[in-house]
Amino acid sequence: MSSTAGNGVGGLFAFVVQVVRSQWFTVFACLLVMTGGGATYIFRLYSKAMVDALDYNDAAINLVGFYKDVGANVAIFAGLIAEVIPTWLVLFIGAAMNFGGYFMIWLAVTGKISKPAVWQMCLYIAIGTDSQNFTNTAAVVTCVNNFPESRGVVIGLLKGLVGLSGAILTQLYLGIYGNDLNSLILLTGYAPAVIALVFMFTIRTMKSERQKRNELKVFLHFFYVTILLALFLMAVTLLRKYMNFPQAFNTQSALMVVALLLLPLYIVIREENITRRLKTQNTNQPPTEIITEKPQELPHYNSSSSNDQQDQQKINNVEGTSFFANIFNKPKRGEDYTILQAILSVDMLYIFIMSVCGLGSHLTIIDNFKPIGEALNLQDRTISSVMTMVSIWNYFGRVYAGFVSELLLQKWKTARPNMMASVLFMSCIGILLIAFPVIPGSYYVSSLLIGFSYGAQVTLIFTIISELFGLKHYSTLFNCGQLGSPVGAYLLNSKLTKVLYEKEAFKDAALGIGGTNAKELSCTGDHCFRISFSILACVAFFAAIMSLGLSRRTKDFYKGDIYKKFKTGKSSPGDTVKRYNGETYLKFKKNVKATETQTETAQDS
Repeated sequence: MSSTAGNGVGGLFAFVVQVVRSQWFTVFACLLVMTGGGATYIFRLYSKAMVDALDYNDAAINLVGFYKDVGANVAIFAGLIAEVIPTWLVLFIGAAMNFGGYFMIWLAVTGKISKPAVWQMCLYIAIGTDSQNFTNTAAVVTCVNNFPESRGVVIGLLKGLVGLSGAILTQLYLGIYGNDLNSLILLTGYAPAVIALVFMFTIRTMKSERQKRNELKVFLHFFYVTILLALFLMAVTLLRKYMNFPQAFNTQSALMVVALLLLPLYIVIREENITRRLKTQNTNQPPTEIITEKPQELPHYNSSSSNDQQDQQKINNVEGTSFFANIFNKPKRGEDYTILQAILSVDMLYIFIMSVCGLGSHLTIIDNFKPIGEALNLQDRTISSVMTMVSIWNYFGRVYAGFVSELLLQKWKTARPNMMASVLFMSCIGILLIAFPVIPGSYYVSSLLIGFSYGAQVTLIFTIISELFGLKHYSTLFNCGQLGSPVGAYLLNSKLTKVLYEKEAFKDAALGIGGTNAKELSCTGDHCFRISFSILACVAFFAAIMSLGLSRRTKDFYKGDIYKKFKTGKSSPGDTVKRYNGETYLKFKKNVKATETQTETAQDS
């Protein structure tokens, strides 16, 4: 950094501006924004404060929880709004909704306003949870547009941070406020809003001036930092379940979490410092290497005006085509679809079924991990620890699917739906381990497989949508992709799993096992979830078959260069290559042509 500050205050200020305006700083800002999306994951914590302060019964708090899920999953409006307004305004709307919704809840539970009706609390929490759709859309869509050739990695990283966000907010709350649940609601309201407001003008779509050949390696460094954060959160959470720590430990843990969240800023500064040094070297000395490529010969046509006539004919055809007819006149895969063209396509139907059956079955299982543990007579501390580990495996599944699917695609042209099928087949094993828990430790193994598979599916579905239907309307299609999960969870959980569980509980009650009234009904034993989870395993298996079907439909698309239209930075005569610390950087010069003499001189040198 000494060389950077060598030009005095002016040079340092210029470097700070360069860092803040860079694409890597946008990634850093988006990672922080995504850490505020965990309010829905900690509802079970702050709902206790709502029950105690407002004297809600089970029916009332369940209704509030339902609208919490409605707000979190009805994201289509955020996508449509993001189509027509700038990114900073999307983030501002998300911040305002988040603070407004949770601040009203905090005022209610602290008695600063009169006790609101249940429908008012439902409205407040729906607004608060819907805010994360605005911030998530802004962060994910911006980063995917900035790094289209690494979209799987980008989506995996960002969605992985969402998986950790609940644990992050919990650690910050314990470190700042102790065990005051009312303050947790306040923190959930202002912390994500402040982060979005601070970074809203730095999160924007930018055109890259050069092709970053070390792009994937830089993302790997971001990945390593998030792994450290996940492991630290896992260790602290598990230790806190088995040991009692003083408030000083909670404060130190919160400071450590903040430090790990800010650590990616070092990666940003390092990359921009390298870029600045290369620019300085480029102005002071000739390029170290020159890459020359012969331009590809264009096909020769007998008539020079034939292409113009064909293009004009296509324009006339499009103009003469009605709006509804154009919906079914879809472009090639990978090109920019309109919203209706994408929604009414067969590929989107496959994705919707995969989401309903795959994500829906896994959400159902995750929601029932506590009653599963109780049915198996496990201790409350063990059940709580396993539920914590599910969120950690969820994170690993999200980032692993992003990086591995990207590598498989680049090296062997492996279609992402194939990986989707693989994780779904793997999850079937985890589901059957719960249905037939004959192996010791099956509860723990199934939590790993289910959590990992769920996280991997989230990343893969969002990535597949961006690849098949283009990025022009990705803000809307991105949010359409998650509509299937709440539909599947409602059908498979409320209409299947809970109904079959109650039937098994009534059977136990007839035998004198468990409670005798509706509130005390419980089921104990291996049989409690056997039928329902056997059906869920079949549903997940069907989702895997649908993934293979989508893979077969898109195999030709994935065999080609799906990122071809984004590769505008091919090396050409006059481009220079710089090497720094073992990395290769390519700097483009516009309108520069190398003569044969220059080429020969460069080769001789």
